[in-house]
Amino acid sequence: MKLFKFILLFIGLTSWINQAAGQNQPNILFLIADDWSYPHAGVYGDQVVRTPVFDRLAAEGALFHHAYTASPSCSPSRAAILNGRYPHQNESGGNLWSEFPAQFPTYVSVLEENGYFAGSARKGWGPGEFKVSGLEHNPAGKRYDDFMSFMEAKPEDQPFVFWFGSYDPHRDYETNTGIQSGMAIDQVAVPGFLPDLNCVRNDMLDYYFEVERFDRECGQLIRILEESGQLENTIVVMTSDNGMPFPRAKANLYDYGTRMPLVIRWPEKINSGTVVHDFVNFIDLAPSFLEAAGIEPPTSMSGSSLWMLISGERDSEMVFLERERHANVRKGDLSYPSRAVRTKDYLYIRNLMPERNPAGDPNVHQSVGQWGDVDNSITKFLIMGMEGSSDHNRPDYFALSFGLRPEEELYDVNSDPFQLNNLADQQEYAVMKKELRNHLDEWMRKTRDRRAENPRSTYWDEVRYTPDYQMADVDFKAGIESYRIMPPNGSDSEDGIPCSPPGTE
Repeated sequence: MKLFKFILLFIGLTSWINQAAGQNQPNILFLIADDWSYPHAGVYGDQVVRTPVFDRLAAEGALFHHAYTASPSCSPSRAAILNGRYPHQNESGGNLWSEFPAQFPTYVSVLEENGYFAGSARKGWGPGEFKVSGLEHNPAGKRYDDFMSFMEAKPEDQPFVFWFGSYDPHRDYETNTGIQSGMAIDQVAVPGFLPDLNCVRNDMLDYYFEVERFDRECGQLIRILEESGQLENTIVVMTSDNGMPFPRAKANLYDYGTRMPLVIRWPEKINSGTVVHDFVNFIDLAPSFLEAAGIEPPTSMSGSSLWMLISGERDSEMVFLERERHANVRKGDLSYPSRAVRTKDYLYIRNLMPERNPAGDPNVHQSVGQWGDVDNSITKFLIMGMEGSSDHNRPDYFALSFGLRPEEELYDVNSDPFQLNNLADQQEYAVMKKELRNHLDEWMRKTRDRRAENPRSTYWDEVRYTPDYQMADVDFKAGIESYRIMPPNGSDSEDGIPCSPPGTE
């Protein structure tokens, strides 16, 4: 009888300890945009876009200035976030429109196994297929209609992990939403790799409009936590998967494709107003979430926890980046393989098959449009119209967006923030190029990159591309002719202001 009572007491005590531990484990709210670049947030100094929620999280937590996606493409970026592995380590998951590499545990699955209630809304991992990998639901978590539905389903004393994946600011855009919301077209800072034309500025305003919508929606989720008294015990992360959908940004290893906005708020571990200038790769998020929950990250994860970095107990001086096949836009389903290393002073890129076009072929065997690795837009169409132009007073925007690239690229990111002037062939930079090349080689070997031993591997060319649709061809000249800027108070023309031909503005 005494033994029976002791067993009951032991069971009750164990249950109480586990429950208490669960209550002390932080909730995790992950807020991810679709195609948003650094530095397009108010707290980073952008004078046009309004991001009060992101700015508030920065004031109450940590703001990162050198956070980088593992790959500037949705599916490989999101897989790397979930399982803490470099894209090339995720096998076929290193491509867009791939099959999810379910053989590697994600932070969501590990947290679920350890008592967390998990869910997601809208865009989780993808685009691609996960059911063929044996998964019942998206690896970002079981799908819910919204965060409120998830919170209503969550058991009262159970910690949660939730992924909110917005579709903003992914294209297509509703033209003129930005300017008609009150944003000033003359205040837009156009990146140096794009022509500074009014229609490009207007295109950026429409992108900003969707960034602002993402910011507002994130605020709604945070308000739910505040009203339920759960915000202070929640790690809130707000970021993006890859860069803005403009030429030479998304799907490229330059900063506007890989450098991401990032804030993390966790009052228990992060002091208000913390600013982090060390380098962060998004493979570091998964082990950070697990460590915060008191769980040892699985050995399959390559990332390192961020908490010591945030507290200043360790530093990180470089980050490694990569890409493989983005859209299926080269005859023969070919990838465009690149690897890169980014430090505080330089960006070094190695294009492993430089005979291939980084933007895709101008015309391919499928109806995927021209230069299909660049999303269709008025900005893309205007640059396509610059082919063959020879104005020495401005960069060759067509070549920057759609031209072939050399095997090696090297940029001084401080004097050349838009990475326009390739220094790789200049003798005065030979020592630096060799040093960065050696860092990249060592990383590729250490992480067992197929391309370390065989730079021209066809592995990512041959794995399945999963969508069952084809993109329609687009007449870029008709796209330019039909585009009109419609200011909020009208204009001299009832039909709006047309796009000026390149070089006339």
